Formats: sequence, structure tokens, C-alpha cells
Amino acid sequence: MDVPDLATLSIRDTGPPSTDPPIPDDIMNGTDRSMSKLRNYAKSIPYSVESDSHMQRMLDFILLRITQSIEAKDYDPGLLQWDSMLTYWCMLKYPIPKEKRIAIIRTYLHVSTTSGMPNHIVAACADGLQVLARSKKKLSVEDVRLPWMPMYKILSKDLFLTRRQYEISQTSWYMGYIAENVRRFFHPAAIDEMLSTFLPMLNGTSLNSILASQYYMLTFLPLSHPQSYLPMLFRVWESVNSYMFDDRMLQFLSKLAEMHVDPSVSNPQRIENIPDDAKSEGEGRPKWPRDDLETRWRWSGLFSDIGIFSGDEWNFIMAKCMASMEIPLADSGSLTTGPNADGQATFEMNRLPKPSWRIASLARIIVYSMSPDSMPSPVSTAPTPVFTPMASGTSTPLPHQQNGGLGDYLSSPLGKGGRLKTKTYLAGCKALDSLAKLIASTESFFHPTNSGSWTSDLSAFIKYIVYDFNKRWYEEQQLDCKTPTHRRLTREIKRELVKCLRTVTLLAMFSQDSATVSNIQSCMKSMSIMEPDLILHPILERAVPALEALVETHRTTAVIKALGAVAPAMVCRHVYYPGAKHLIPILDLLLPGIDLNDPPKTFCTTSFISEVAQYIKFGELTSFEVPLGDGVDRIRRTSAELPAFDMEQFPEGVEPGSDTQLSKGEEDAILRDTAGTFADWVASFLRRVILLFENLPEEGPNGSAGGATEVQLVDAVSGTFSQICVHLSEPLYDLVLGLVFDYATQNVRSNAVRAIHQLVECVANANPAKTLDRFLPFCERSIRTELEHGASSLRITSSGSTPMPSDATLHWNLAILRGAMYNDGRVTLKYSDRLIALFKLLNEKTFSKRGYASSGKLLSSTLLTLSHTYPLENKFVNPDEWSSEEFKANHHKHWGKLYRPEEVKLSWHVPNEAEIDFVLRIFKEVIEPILDKLHDLLKPGVTRDSVWRNDFCRHLSFVRNAFSGIPTVAKEVITPEELRVSMESSDILFEIPEMIATIEPLNSGFALSDPTDPRHQYITNLRRHFGEFLHKASVSLQQQGEENTVDAVHGLLRSIRTYLLEYGDSRDSYYLQSDRYQNELNIARHYAGQKVWPRALYVRRARLYHAARLRWNSIERRRGPLEDLLVDDVTEWSMWNYATVRETSQALLESLCSTFDGVRRRCLPTLYQALEPGVEDDRMKGALWTLNLSVFAKYAIGEPTLAREFLKRLFNCQHNEKASIQDCVASLAETCLSNLAEPCHVVYAIENSNVDAAVQGLRNLVLAQVQGDDITAKCKAQRVARLTEIDHALVQTTESLIEIANDDKTHWRYAIAATRCLRSLLRRDVPLKPAHVSYLLNKTHDSNASMRYYSQRAVMKISRFIKLRTLAHGPVDIAVEQNHNPLRRKVPVREQTREFFERSLSEYRKPLDLERAQQEPLIRDKPGSGWLVFDKTIDCFLAPDPTKSTFQPWDADSEDAVSAIRATATDCSFWKKLSTHYAMENSSDVILQDNLCCVKSIFQLLDDEPLEILKPIVEELLADKDKNKQRAAAEFLAGVIAGSKHWPTDSQVKLWQWFTPHMKTIFSQKSNESLSVWSSFFEHVFYNKDPRRLQPIVDNIMAAFNEVDFNKESTFEIIQVLCFFRAFYEQLGVKFSPWVEDVLQRCWAELKCEHEDVLAYFSEILAFCGKITWRPNPSLLTPETFVRECRILPKVVDIMGIRGLFYEERVQELVKQFPIWRKERLPGVRAFQSTYDRIGMLVCKWLFQLIHDTNAVSAFDCILPLMPELIRFTEVNDNDELAYRAKLLMVRMCGVIVPRQFVDPLLDEIFSAITTFPSWKVRLKILPLVQVFYFRQSFFIGDGKLVELVEVVCMCLDDEVVEVREMAATCTLSGILRLSPRRSIIVLKDRFVRLIKNVKLPQDRKSPRTTSHSGNCTPRYWEYPHLDDRETCASTFRKTHQDTWHEDSKNSRRSSSPRSPPLLSGSSYSLNRIPRLRRHGRH
Repeated sequence: MDVPDLATLSIRDTGPPSTDPPIPDDIMNGTDRSMSKLRNYAKSIPYSVESDSHMQRMLDFILLRITQSIEAKDYDPGLLQWDSMLTYWCMLKYPIPKEKRIAIIRTYLHVSTTSGMPNHIVAACADGLQVLARSKKKLSVEDVRLPWMPMYKILSKDLFLTRRQYEISQTSWYMGYIAENVRRFFHPAAIDEMLSTFLPMLNGTSLNSILASQYYMLTFLPLSHPQSYLPMLFRVWESVNSYMFDDRMLQFLSKLAEMHVDPSVSNPQRIENIPDDAKSEGEGRPKWPRDDLETRWRWSGLFSDIGIFSGDEWNFIMAKCMASMEIPLADSGSLTTGPNADGQATFEMNRLPKPSWRIASLARIIVYSMSPDSMPSPVSTAPTPVFTPMASGTSTPLPHQQNGGLGDYLSSPLGKGGRLKTKTYLAGCKALDSLAKLIASTESFFHPTNSGSWTSDLSAFIKYIVYDFNKRWYEEQQLDCKTPTHRRLTREIKRELVKCLRTVTLLAMFSQDSATVSNIQSCMKSMSIMEPDLILHPILERAVPALEALVETHRTTAVIKALGAVAPAMVCRHVYYPGAKHLIPILDLLLPGIDLNDPPKTFCTTSFISEVAQYIKFGELTSFEVPLGDGVDRIRRTSAELPAFDMEQFPEGVEPGSDTQLSKGEEDAILRDTAGTFADWVASFLRRVILLFENLPEEGPNGSAGGATEVQLVDAVSGTFSQICVHLSEPLYDLVLGLVFDYATQNVRSNAVRAIHQLVECVANANPAKTLDRFLPFCERSIRTELEHGASSLRITSSGSTPMPSDATLHWNLAILRGAMYNDGRVTLKYSDRLIALFKLLNEKTFSKRGYASSGKLLSSTLLTLSHTYPLENKFVNPDEWSSEEFKANHHKHWGKLYRPEEVKLSWHVPNEAEIDFVLRIFKEVIEPILDKLHDLLKPGVTRDSVWRNDFCRHLSFVRNAFSGIPTVAKEVITPEELRVSMESSDILFEIPEMIATIEPLNSGFALSDPTDPRHQYITNLRRHFGEFLHKASVSLQQQGEENTVDAVHGLLRSIRTYLLEYGDSRDSYYLQSDRYQNELNIARHYAGQKVWPRALYVRRARLYHAARLRWNSIERRRGPLEDLLVDDVTEWSMWNYATVRETSQALLESLCSTFDGVRRRCLPTLYQALEPGVEDDRMKGALWTLNLSVFAKYAIGEPTLAREFLKRLFNCQHNEKASIQDCVASLAETCLSNLAEPCHVVYAIENSNVDAAVQGLRNLVLAQVQGDDITAKCKAQRVARLTEIDHALVQTTESLIEIANDDKTHWRYAIAATRCLRSLLRRDVPLKPAHVSYLLNKTHDSNASMRYYSQRAVMKISRFIKLRTLAHGPVDIAVEQNHNPLRRKVPVREQTREFFERSLSEYRKPLDLERAQQEPLIRDKPGSGWLVFDKTIDCFLAPDPTKSTFQPWDADSEDAVSAIRATATDCSFWKKLSTHYAMENSSDVILQDNLCCVKSIFQLLDDEPLEILKPIVEELLADKDKNKQRAAAEFLAGVIAGSKHWPTDSQVKLWQWFTPHMKTIFSQKSNESLSVWSSFFEHVFYNKDPRRLQPIVDNIMAAFNEVDFNKESTFEIIQVLCFFRAFYEQLGVKFSPWVEDVLQRCWAELKCEHEDVLAYFSEILAFCGKITWRPNPSLLTPETFVRECRILPKVVDIMGIRGLFYEERVQELVKQFPIWRKERLPGVRAFQSTYDRIGMLVCKWLFQLIHDTNAVSAFDCILPLMPELIRFTEVNDNDELAYRAKLLMVRMCGVIVPRQFVDPLLDEIFSAITTFPSWKVRLKILPLVQVFYFRQSFFIGDGKLVELVEVVCMCLDDEVVEVREMAATCTLSGILRLSPRRSIIVLKDRFVRLIKNVKLPQDRKSPRTTSHSGNCTPRYWEYPHLDDRETCASTFRKTHQDTWHEDSKNSRRSSSPRSPPLLSGSSYSLNRIPRLRRHGRH
């Protein structure tokens, strides 16, 4: 139903002021912060709220129920029910006492970390924890400590899945989410224990290990005291090349940087003062010595060189920042090395919570590292926007130099003359200086013509920079700010930051990417708050020409958006007082922006005007003499300022880019003059609006003109006009009202009916009395006239009908009157008689759909305004201020006023007695007679023709609209008896009534809340009478048939929706209000943490609070017999013949399920009946789609006691073979199966003492309640009974499914669905049934591939659960699937040294002594700890007993299941059938993991019992050379070998004796097709295995590798050996270390191999060996030693061992050999066969792989010595691939952050190549690399090296080859100078100018041109000395000068001769601007 949106009701109160409602004393007299907030909320609504004491008793009751449900282990539904009530209670804004908050947090935490807790319970607790723990002001670690170990244990166990686990849960995500939210309550004393737990698992050769360890550390380590571990984190970070690692690390550092601006946070003394009362069982508290961190002085925080970071750490962060922008240069792909390395991580890492966006993290790091920490450089004095301020002494003047050489230019920052003794930084802030350098380097990438994927990142970066800066700036203005004064931001920093970002912002504002523009708007808004004078004027300079010319649409919309962003600087006097004088001229220029033909421009214009209109009053200012004063009262920037020494000098008070400073009086005088044009502007605006409305397309059947764009356009324009009307002065309002009245009464536009309604509504909102007085008489007269002359007399009921042209005047006046009625209800009272008469007339005379629908909306609007509670106005100042004489005279001084909550005064419309009486009168005189007519229409004997249908629809429309207009008239009352009855039929099954949550009604503004009031009884009875009619009509229409029914049914369903759902505010309305409030909050926010807001926002907040209280009263709705009947009716309609009716009914039914309890349970039987045989197809289809609604499907399948019947009905649907019905069944089955989870009740058997203690603590805080213990016992007994019922139902369901699946009549699709259900119903907490197991096992060889897939996975699950039940030590182990292998031993680490680690690795190469291994735990499948540091113990295994089975006998309860498996698996036919399907042709080139895991599961359970049966089958498959047969054999073998891991050793020996001879068959394969099959076989068998378990395979692989001839003519055998060998070493990982040296010697000896494929394998081996030999170098492999040495050792000490020294000798050998090989190089086409080329290719491939790995940093030890040769590779002209790979390697190298010690040597090698290599092509290829390297590594390059860098590039400008000169000038030098100090650029420019003057160019007589622009030698002009065409030069100049175009074009015009063409004119950024100007000139 199209009813008015209550949220938009905002009108002026014309009635007498109402008295404020009383506020309870305990709220009124409360002194704490939370009570003050509640008091403001209570004052904001027009009725009294409940006392705090009353609501605390309600809270106690809710908490009591929570404790009782937990004590009874009634988690679902008990805990969920009352947790939801706690959530609703929190919406009411009452405070939760601190003690109770702490107790709830503890309870929720321990419940969510109870092993086996269902995920939906964990999710509810996690959400509750986040809400309760998020406020840092309410709780701190001093108030509550929480344990970290429970979350870690669950997370670490769940994170990585075994190969037979396929059930992916959200457990890891929830644990990580909870840990992140409660991390601040972890005791800082636990840091050492955490590091002892997390560091040992870090293994640098496995990215999974690195990322998991990092996640644990960055999620659990307390942030308050990072001084002990932060250096360690940086050391690890610097050694890892991973994009994922970077993301999480940057997020962590951003949190640290923000937190530690307060030095007291990290005070070590706090650790001692905080009680340590949250230790977990087994958790230690080691106290590592921290002597190096102790200080003799008072603790001063973590401050270091830049924020909390050292200089080296900061440079590393900034290098990451530069890389994060992902700006492509000539090094395409170089930034992919990290993401490529991340490909090694498995999917499990994506199950963890994602880190925040790195762009936001980097911005926060930079902002919170800013402080006045250095000597400031002189501030920039250049006018905006000449350039982006540069870093490190940007504008430092230089001493006058006559003949400055290059040395003078380069030494200016360092050497003689005018240099400063101390290095200076921008605004004395190192972090700001680094930011300026970064912005300068990326400036050109902000330009719209150079945009790409990076632009949105760059724009977001500067957006976050200024957002966080503002946030911090205003935090530091607070009195309670704890940042030391000397570390706070200064005005100079703020001003220079704006200057730094201003140019790029002005560039990017013209981008055509919406995300970029949005970011830039946000950035501009923040900047306008920071320094409005610096940002407003440049935008105005761009806006005025663009708005005046209107020649470029995109440019116009861009400047309008920019104006909207800086609107606060024009309308908020406290932001920028002089800005107001620019407003009215801008508004004048914007009027053409209201244009129907240009919707984007119109949207931008209306958005700007709306933004402005909500802050100002439109009205002339009283004219009287304003004393201007003597100019002493100058305008200052009004943002809070700190004392500062301003070094800026401006002539005569002129600020850069701004007007001359005026006094406030002078500013006001200018504003008074311009304000006189407000009347003209408002009138012009209204005319533009009317013009737009007149040109709308014709309205369609739904009343909308045109499409969605036109509708949005009308809404936008109307919303803007409404804001203007609300803030009009009285004379201007009268003017506007007259204009609107004249237009509305003198015109009729059928295309603008909806628009005129909204237009009139705008003026009605501002002054309802005047509007109604003007419009009602005219509209009433017009409507009567039209009706008398036959308007709306044609009977039409179809919603798709187009309005008749003859009815246009009626519709026009109805729309006007409806708009005028949308106002204060009291104003309508004097017209009550006329309105009632009009309503009667409309009901009698309107017969067309549009006519009676519009009449009904008019009635609904009238009733809403009479009966609803809503704010009366939303002006930008309080009503008393608006009415004051001072405001009327000086309202311009109040523009943009902001309020604190307690200062706001709101006025509401609350229905009075007269209004209620008028409402009741309408119902008595209008609605009751119509309702009687409707009853008459249903009487027997009435002819049901089209006339009957029309009468039914139009009368019902009136009644429906009437009831939709009174949602808050009568409060619904539920009697205890009704409540009891409804609980008996609740959707919640098997629960005691006490645990089903109920509410106590609260005050929420209902007009009639007393059920004894006759008026309440009247309206309630009438409403019930309406409901009875609806049921009667529904029954009647269902019996009537289809003729004359469809339109009536649609109307009936809408009426049922109104009857059942139009009450209070539905949930959607509350959340809609919440969304609107958040949106308006974001728009109004000037800075984060803002405390004062526009008054309109408080009005919206009051609406939200009112909606929350209405929502509370709507949670529980009365469901009596009548409501049940209507639910039944809707259910029937959802299965009706017409699809449109079914869809409408199903949507309604879904809403009813969310509103009324018991609907789902009531509907299911009816829906099930419609699935029976013989039912009509349409009805069956409707039932299926209804069941497929999530509310039904999840309920029916999620309740085990209902699931049996549901599944039975679903599987019986195969009787109907119609394709469309079977599609419905398939969709429903998929929905259900996705919600069918594994049943598990083990959580109820787990006793958690932490939960018991937390619950007891919570219960002690709750006031005594009656029947507490009795209810707990009763609830527990009910829970036990419920579980018994569920278990019984599950057994029955399983049996039914097995019966269905085994039935031959079951269709194969249904059989697959049954199998999937049976797989889901496998349980770990009860023994498996033999029939269940047998069915699934036998289906593993079914003919259907999907059946085999699900069955095999089921067999894996069966095997896991049998093993689990046998090896688990209790319910906790079963819950977390923790096996206790009888052969596993925890072996203490004897010595924590590197030597011990290497010795333990060397054991992998020695064959296992079985006898000894059976006595000592020697087997290590996983290397465990020791790569970085050792844990206390290592997991090792004993070898199995020679004859005794390791696991058998299995769990006694599972013996029947095992016997069933044995019976099947020892049958030869089973394996033959299985092999047939395994050997079938498919698309896989590797073995399938599911197949081998299925085989493994069987052999693990039965040991070698089926082996003898399987052997001949495998042998037969091996003998067949077909790829598919080979794959099947490999799958069987892999499964058997994996399953034999714990067989008795005698059985294992027999297996190897049988298999070893067959390995020769495998190695003798001569087929490329089977190569990948057997490679994957080796990968699977070596996965997480000690190689000594597979000694025969190891021996064969190593023997083949050592014996193969790498130079034989045929490469197949070599490739096969290397392929198998690669599978072997890759799966072993670090366990391969003992073989490394021998393997490398073998490969190194064969480097001259002639086969390129073999060398490619060698390159992989070299890269792999380098990675697994990486070893960190702490003196002792203990966490304590490693962390300490990371802190105390100098940075030059390579404690992470990342230096690639392993290959040092071999690399040096290559360096010596390459010159020799180069001399031996073959010429011409045979060059690629040369040793030089082949080994060169190998080196390039090897280093390329190394660069793309996690240990990429180690590559530079190899690259540096080889750099000269790599450069030589690029110049070979007869081997393109070698040259390409060498260049690609050097390019990709730039994307890795180079270790500091390698930066200078690498540059030296590059310089050497440029200066010494004879080939000019080398220089041409290397020069772009110089720029790229400099760009990527600029933060590591010192000033001295920069001198040398520019010197080398400048030398290339004199190169004899023109291509080299061009490359040096246009690419390399310009790119380098972009990051250089501007003063240095000027010196270099002077040098080039002198050179140009000394060169005489011959004059071209045909085209005399000058060679330079006098007076316009701007910094980059000389970058193009080779261009002699002026137009080209100017065009290129334009592109490089980006936003200095305004100034440069002026200079050019001044300096050019009259004959010169205007090349530098215009303001567009388009590359083809010059021809465009010419085109424009013709017009």
C-alpha cells in the first residue's frame, strides 16, 4: 500500500506549546555519563519513559532467565530467546551497570568457548560480546580480565583441516572475531606466555605456518605493552614477502600508533597494578628479563624517531605504503611478487576475519605518527595551487649563484653555502615530510587522464589521512587528552598538510570514477574543516567558470560535487566566517543545474542545495546601519588553535589564495547586501522546479512519471524544496505559497500529479495552517465539480490501467489536497465537517482504480496526521530562537549552528482529545457504513459481476487505507490466557513457558492505551469486525472461482497485510530509521568523535528512539483465533492458481512468520497436504515455493522432530513428473540440504567450570526472583526430554531415508538427495548404525558419479568418527575432534640450539631402526618447532607393534559398524566394482583425493584384511598402460599406503615387499599422460609423512635421481625422474634438508646440460633448496632469546638469517665463469645452444622464482654479484628469450623492498652499466629501471646517492643517441625530479636555460618560432628540449603541469606576442583540449 512515510513527517506546530512530560527522578537526578545520555533521550520524546529502577528490574529478570537457561544447558531456544530480549532492551538506551556488564561479558565469553557449542549460539554470544565490550570508556582491563587460551585452543584446532575433513564451519572466524573484540581485556602479563606459544609454530618455509603464527600474535597479543615484542615483529616482517602478511601487519601497527600517543598506556608499572585473575588451566606466567627496556626516568611512552617507530622502521612502512598504491610504471607486474607468494597459502587462511583495508591502516599510521619532532623548514609561500609542497625544505631560498654547476645543484641540501646545519622537515614533522614526498611522487597519478585502478586507492588514502587527522586534532583539543603537549599536532602541521594534499585533491575531483570522486568529496570536506581558506577559494576559482560556461557537462557536475563537499565552509560561520558571502552567488549560478535533460547534474545540484538549506535561513536581513569598526576584529580560522609561531608573511594581510581579510562587521555587511536577492533566487528556483515537473513524461499505471530516474529526480527536487520551505522567512514563505498556489490552481498536468502532491507537501510541512487555508476550499470545490461532471465514473479495478485523460483534474486536486493534508492534525479540526462530507462523496463517486486509490490515500494521510506521534519541525535552530527578534535581524550569524544534546528543544505532535474524537468520528460516519456495504456484498444471492468486483475493491480500498492510517491509535493488549494459548502453539517446541521470552509493554506514544476506555474498545472492536470480514471475504472468494476475482484477491491480501502488520512500527521501520540516522550522521559529521551536531540530526535521533520503543511493543503480537484464520487464508492464497497472487501471498506469509509466533508450525500441515498425489499442479507448485521460503525451510529441516515428516513429504513428491514441479522440488531440496547440519549433543555432556563460575557471578548480581531454582530444574528436565525426543526423531528419520534410498522405485535424483541427507546425519556422539554404514559404503561404486562423490565423503566421515570415538578421552575431545593416538609421545626438547635442530633433521635421511623405533619415539611426520625457536616438547611417534593392531579393537559401540564395513570390504566384488569406476575416463590428469581417502579410510579401519583381495586388481590396473587405469591403480596404492601408516610393522613389511617390485613399473612408464598421475601419487603419499615411513619409495626416487644421465638424447626419462623427484622434495619441505647438499652438487655438476627442460627443473631445485636452508640466527632457539635479541641487536645483525649466503660460493663461481662462457658463445641462430645462454636462462628462472617466493629478500645476495651479467643478458640480440627474462627479472626485482645494505650497491651496478657499457641499447633499457627502482625504493636512498643518481642521468642527456636522450629526459629524469626538493630543480633548470641560451638555432623562415616562453620557464618546461613545435610543447607542458594551469595560462597570455595563438587557455583537463577549444570557438 502506498501510504505516507511516517519518517518524513516534519511540520511546524501551530498549536499551543505542550508541557514537557515528566521524567522519573532517578533519571533526572543521575550524575554519571550514561544517565546523562538517557536523560537527553527521555527529554527528546513527548511522553514519559519508565524509571531507571523499573528498567533495571526488567534487566535483572532477563539476566535471571539467561543464567537459568545456561545452568540448565538450555542454549537453544532458552539462551537465544533471552539474549534477543537483552538486545531489544539495549535499544531502549538504559545503562547496564558496570558489574553486570562485566558478568555478562564473562558469561558470554565462556559459553562461546565451550567445546562443541553450536555455531549459531557462538554467533549470538559473539555479537553480544561485541556490543557489550566495544566502549573503551565503560570498561578497561583494570575493570575486567579475560582468558585468551580457550579461544586459541579452539581456533588452533579448527583452523587447518585434515585431508578427510570437508565440513567447513565458521568456528575459526567466530573465535578470531571474539578474540579481536576482547583482546584489550587480556592481561599484559600474558605476553611472554603468548609468545612462548605462538613463536615455536612459525616455520619460514611454509606460508601457512607464517600467516597462522602471525595471526595468533597480532590477534591475541595485548596492544598496551608492545615494547617487548614490536622489534621482533618488524624483523619477521622484513624477512617475509607476502601481501597477506602486510595487510594484517599494517592493521596491527595502525592500532598501536593510535593507542600509544598516550604514553601512560605502555607504562610497565601498570602490569604490576592490574590484578591477574584470568589464568586458564595450564597457563604459565613467565617473566622474561627486560633490562634493556627499563628507564631511570619517569616513563615517557614508546616514542621514537617518528611516532613509536624508529627511522628504519618508518622507511620500511613508507616503502610498503608506496607499494600499496599499486601504481604501475615501466615495471608491469613487479608488485605481484607478494600476491604470487600468497598463492602458497591454503584456503583455510581465508576462514579467518579479514584485516581492515591497508590503505586506511597506512593513513592512520602516518597521522598518529605526526608530531613536531624536528627542525621545521621554512613554510611554503607560493599561491595555490602552483604545486604540491615538497618535503625537506621545499621553499628554502638558495644563495645567489652565477655559474651554478650540477655539483652546486646537487649539494644544496648537503654541502656548502646556504645549507642548514640540521636537516629540516616540513612543518617540523618527519611523518608529514614523508607523506609530502609520497604525494609528490604520485601526483601525476591523481590526474583524470592518468587514472586507473590505483586512483581510487590514492584518493581513499588522502581521504583517510585528513579524516584521521581531524579525528586526532579534535581529540587533542579535549581537556582529558592524554597526549603530551609537545607531541600534539600543531597549526603549522595542519596547514602544511592541507597544502600538501590540496593540488592532488583539485586534480582528482574531475575524475570520472565514482569511487574516486566520492573519496575526494570526503577529503575536501575534511580539509574545509581544517583550513577552509586554503581549499574554498581554489574550488570557487574552478567552479565559477565551469558554472558560467556550462560547456563541459562532466566538469560542471564535478565542481558542483566539490562545492557540496566544502559547503560547511560557506554556510557554517564557526567553520569559516568569510565563506558565507560566496554562497548566494554560487546559488545563482546553480539554478540552471535543475535540468530534466541532465539528471546527474540535477542530482548534484539538489544535493548541494539541500546540504546548504539545512544550515541557513532564507530571508532578507533587517536593514539598519551596521558599524563596520576599525578592522581590528579580523577573521581568524576558528578551529581550535594551539599557541604557535607563524612564519608566514603575507602582504597587507592577504592569505594565499584568499581575499583580503575583513572584519566580521565588513563580512556581515557584504552578506546583508547579497541576502536581499534571496527572494528572487527562491522564486527562480521554484520556477525551475515547476518547469522540470511540466516536462516530465506521462505518468504510468503506478502513478510514476517515466522510469526510475525520473522518480528519483522528482524526489530529489522535492526534498530540496522541502528543506528550503522549512527555512524560509515569513514573507518569503508567503511568496512561495502564493506561487505554488497560483501554479497548482491554474494548471492541470496529467504528467505531474505525483509531483504536485510532493510540491504542495513541501509548503505544507513549513506552515500547515496557511497551506490548508489556501488549498482546501479550492480543492474541495474542484473535486466536487469534477465528480458532478462524471470524473472517475468508469469502473476500473485493474492496477495496470492507465488513468483516463478526463480524470486528470480530479487526480490533480486529490494530489494537491493530500499534500496539503500532510500536516499538523490540529489544523484540520476546523474543516472536520467538510472533510467527512468529502470522504463520503469520494467513496460514492470514485469508481476508477486511480480515483478510489487516491481518495484512500487522502483518507490515510488525514488519519495519520491526526493520530500519529511525530516531530513538528526540523529547523536548524530551536523554535524559540527562530521566533526571537535577534535571530530575525541577524540570522546570518547563526548559520550552521551546532548543538549539544542537552541544548536541543523538540516539539512533537501528540494527538489531543479533539483529534482522537475526529478520528473516531471518521470511522463512525465514513468507515462503518462502508464496512457494512462490504458485508452486504458477501450476502448470498448477490450477483458477482464486474460491478460487484468494482464495489468490493473500492470500498475495501477505503477501509484498508483508513486502518493503515491508525497504527498507533490503540495499544494492543494481550491477556494472560491469550498468552498461554499462544505459547501452546508456539513455533518453539518442547520448551517450558517460562523460557519463551515475553515482554512488558512500555510507553511508546499510543493515543489510546487503556483497554477500559470506551474509545479503545470501539476502535478495537471495529478493527476486529474488519478482520472478521476479511476472513469471510477470503473464504467466499476462494469458493467463487477465478472470474472477477483476481483484482479483488489482490485488494484482499493488501487488506490482510494492513490488518495483521500495520501496528506500531514494524521492524523494517525501526531499521529504516536507523539507516537514515546513520546516513544523516555521516553526512553531518565534520570529524570523528564529534560532540555537537545540527539540530535536524537530533530530530532524527528522537524519531529513532521513538521507533525503538514502538518496536519493543511490536515484538510480541496477539495471535488469537481470528489471526489464525487469516493466516490459514493467506496460506491458501499462497497455493492459488494465479502466480501473481501466489507471490504476493508468499511474501505476506514470510512477513507474518517474522511478526507472529506459531505461524510456521500452523502452516506446515496445510502445505504438506498440498504435496499429496492428486493435488492440482499449481497448488502443489505454490506449496513447494512457499516451503522453499527460508523461514519455512530452515524451520522444518532445522527442527529434528519436524524434519522426518518434512523429508517424507519431500521425497513423496516424485509422484508428479511435471518438469516445472520437479525443478521446484530440486530447489527446495537444495535449500534444505544446505541447512541440514550434523546433529551433535555432546555439548550437553561437557562441564565447563568457567561457565559455572561466570553464571554464578552473574546470578549474584541479579535481584532475587521467585521460582528461580525450580525453573532451572524444570528447564533442565525439559531439555533432557527434548534431547530424547530429538534423538528418537533422528533415528526414525535415518531409517526412513535408508528405506527411501533403497527403494527401487526411488528416482536417482531423489536417491542422491537421500544420500546427502544420510551423510549429514552421521553423528560423532552416538554409535553409527550398520544399515546406515552399509548403504553408504555400497554406494561408493554406484553408477551415478554424484552418488559416488557423496558416498565416498560419507565413508571418510564414518572412518573419522569411529576413530574419534575410540581414541577420544572424553566429550571435549569428541566435540573438537581430538584424537589421542596411542603411538604419539610428547618428547621434551633436550637442547634448544640450532645444532640440535639440524641433527634432528639429519635423522630423516637415515633408515628407521624398527626395533628401536618401537621403544623410542623416533618418527616425526611434521618437523614441529625449531625452525625459529623450540617449543617445550615435540610430537613424535613410536613405530607400531610387529603384530598387534594399533587401534583395534575399535570402540565397542562402533563394532557393529566396523563389522558392516568388514563384510563389504572383504568381498572381492566390492573392489572390482570400485576399480571399474575409478578407471573410468574423466577429465582429471591427477589422482582424486576423495578416491584415495575413501580407500585409506577402509584400510585404516581394517588394517591389511582386504589387501590380498585388492592386490590382483591393482596389479591388473598397473599392467594396463591406459592413463585412466594407471590413475585408478595410483589411487588404490596411495589409499593403501596412507591407511597403512599405523599397521603392525610386519604387515607394513609385507606391503612394501609386494609394492617395491611394482615401483620399477612406475618408473619405467613411457607415457606423458601418466606422468602427472604418478607425480600426484608421490605428492599424496609424502604429504605430512616422515620419509622413513616410505623408505622404499625414497630409495627408488633418490637412486633414480642419482643415476639418471641428464645429457642423454631423449629427455622423457630425465623429466620423469625430475618430476617424481620434485613431488618428493616439495612435500617434504624442510625435512628434505639432509639431501640438499648432495642434490645441489649433482645439479651443479650438470649445469652445462643441453636440455632446456632439465635446466628449468634445476632452477626450481635451486630456488627450493635456498628456501628450505633459510635459518634464523638467534643465539639460543628459545622465544625469550629471540625476542630479546630482536630488541637489543643492531639492525645490521641478520637475526632472521634472511641473507641468501647459502649460495655465496656458487654465485661467485658463476661470476667467474660467465666471462669465459661469454667468450665461447656461439654466434647467430645457434646462440641459444651456448653454455652462456643456457646457464643464463637457468639463472634468470631461478632468481625469478626466488623473487616471487616468501623469502624474496634473500634473492639480492645472489642478484647483486650477478647484476653486471644480468644487464649483459639484456643486450644479446640473438636470444630474445634470454634478454626478455633478464629484463623481466630486474623489473620484478624492483617490486620487492630491497634490504638497506643492498640499495647502494645495486644502484652502483646500474650506474656502472649506464656509464661503462658500450652499447647504447643497454642504456636505453636500463634508464627506465633507474626511475622504477628510485620510485619503489626512494625512502631508502640517501642524499649522497641521489646526487650520484641525477649526475648519471644528466650525463645521458648528452648522449650521442637521440633515443637515449629522450628516454633520459622524458622518463627517467622527470620521474626522479618529481621526488626531489623543488629548490634543487630550480637550480637544474637554470643550468639548462643557460645551455639553451648558448646554443644558436638556425632560423626557419617559413615558420619563425621562438624557442622559449619568456617569463614562463617553469620547473618542468625544459624536460622536453627536443620539441620544437610550440603546440606540442605547450600541450605536453599542460599535461605535466596539471593543476597550475590557471596561473600558467595567465603567464603565457601576458608574455606571448599578439600573434601567438592562445595555446594555454581554458581550464579543462582533457588531453585534446586545443582542438576542442577551436570547436567551441566556432559556436
